[in-house]
Amino acid sequence: MERRLLLVFVLTFLVILIFQPILKRYLPQPPATPSEVQPKTSAPAPGGAVSAAVASASPAVPAPGVARQAGAESETVVDSSLYRITLTNHGGQVKSWILKQYDDDRRRPLELVNQAASEKFGYPLSLWTYDEAQRNKLNSVLYVSSGSGNCTAPCELSFEYADADLSVRKVFRFDDSYVVHVEATVVEKGSQISAFPMWPAGLGDANSPAAFAASRIEFQLANGDVERLAAKKVSGGNTVTTPFVWAAVSDQYFAAVFLPEDTQNPALLTLRNPIEIPKDWRRPDGEKTMADVLGVAVGSLRGPSVGRLYVGPKVLRILETVPVAGLPANVDPNLRQLIDYGWFGFLSRPLFVWLRWTYNNMVQNWGWAIVIQTLIITLALLPLRISSMKSALKMQKIQPQMNAIKEKYKKYSMRDPRRQEMNQEIAALMKREKVSPVGGCLPLLIQMPILFAYYRMLGVAIDLRHAPWLWIRDLSSPDPHYILPTLLVISMIATQRMTPQAGIDPQQQKMMNWMMPLAMGFIFYNLAAGLNLYYGLSNLIAISQQFIMNRTPLGREMREMAAKRARKKDK
Repeated sequence: MERRLLLVFVLTFLVILIFQPILKRYLPQPPATPSEVQPKTSAPAPGGAVSAAVASASPAVPAPGVARQAGAESETVVDSSLYRITLTNHGGQVKSWILKQYDDDRRRPLELVNQAASEKFGYPLSLWTYDEAQRNKLNSVLYVSSGSGNCTAPCELSFEYADADLSVRKVFRFDDSYVVHVEATVVEKGSQISAFPMWPAGLGDANSPAAFAASRIEFQLANGDVERLAAKKVSGGNTVTTPFVWAAVSDQYFAAVFLPEDTQNPALLTLRNPIEIPKDWRRPDGEKTMADVLGVAVGSLRGPSVGRLYVGPKVLRILETVPVAGLPANVDPNLRQLIDYGWFGFLSRPLFVWLRWTYNNMVQNWGWAIVIQTLIITLALLPLRISSMKSALKMQKIQPQMNAIKEKYKKYSMRDPRRQEMNQEIAALMKREKVSPVGGCLPLLIQMPILFAYYRMLGVAIDLRHAPWLWIRDLSSPDPHYILPTLLVISMIATQRMTPQAGIDPQQQKMMNWMMPLAMGFIFYNLAAGLNLYYGLSNLIAISQQFIMNRTPLGREMREMAAKRARKKDK
């Protein structure tokens, strides 16, 4: 969507450039799209033995050769104020991970285990080894569990299994946060095996092709850089051994994040599998489509896999409480980098902090908080609008002189070197009269990064998920009745018609008055209602400002000059 928005603005400016060659020399070019960063990878290490010295340092495992296996499947439920986790001794893995403080699109408690994908590709906290037969065995045997029934966090659960050759121990410690401590040790014939705890099958919050497409694998390197891989960039079964401090599979609002204890020698296995899903989650038996399910497995190639696992919302204030070790001193030592604020993060994050403050201290509704913030931002841009009008007036005043210069060089072709002299004369005229060629576009140029920053901020702010405002049930989703996008188009047309536009032919101006609003409406109709609210309201405020400014001496002078120029064109 960021690229589509950028495309609209670029096409709009190209139209201006086509009809106003003089601006071509002075208008700034749009920023280049940054390229994807590819991680350093290595070939998968074999699932062979680790030295006996390393194995001896692992947590206690059942004695080799002493059978230890449960006779029947059983489940254990871990409860806290934040989650309800159901574990089974069948594979020693998680069957359900419900976040109590969040709900899904059906307004049911949010289940983060993707049941359909997990049945095919594995459940959370199952184990990955490079030997497929070994992996299947580890995730299908019946473990002896230290607990059954229910337990309330904080508590600890262990799962153990042993036969003549294999010995396995998994330990999970739960507290009153979203973080779980995880340990896994596998020993086969006296040698320790590399076994990684994994979250193999995406997140249960994904319920549509767009939601699956928004899923990513992300990890923060030991130097502080964060790498984010969309599904099409993920190579299934690839091992990353570059030192990193955390690795996650995430979607728009939630994430499962592994934080290895040893940040210098960790291993990240990336998983990607295809699955058939309904095109519309409200019609599970309807038309199907294919989607990519992402997963990660994180552990150590040199010993037992020990670390923490954060499973929860991408809420800034919560992520900032999760410590991350092994980062440089100039990088925040927490999970805040898990939230991707995009290219304009330097604006997006302050905008959200300000919006959250408005919600907490002024009005307990996110929609009205956006209204208040929009009003303040638009008023702050008023001096730029006035400056733009003054610049446009100066441009109109020197228009006859510019036309005379163009007429003087009209006989020369575009490739003739003397055309450069025309540009130099026009530049000298504008410099002498103190006219900026981009002065009339300045408010748009300033507002564009704010718009992109607001789009990104609303896209990652989980606080707006399912947040209501008037007829809107969810400010993070499109307006179900398309009222806000319609008002946005109408307000843009009104703003364009009311604003005097210097240096543009009346026929070209009419085309611009319709082309840009309709193009923006086409894009915005399917964007978040919160973004439509911000942009539409800013246009309504701009209309009020322009109405007042058109009645000032400056505004009257501009309108008279524009009318005079139009009459000359008609003759």
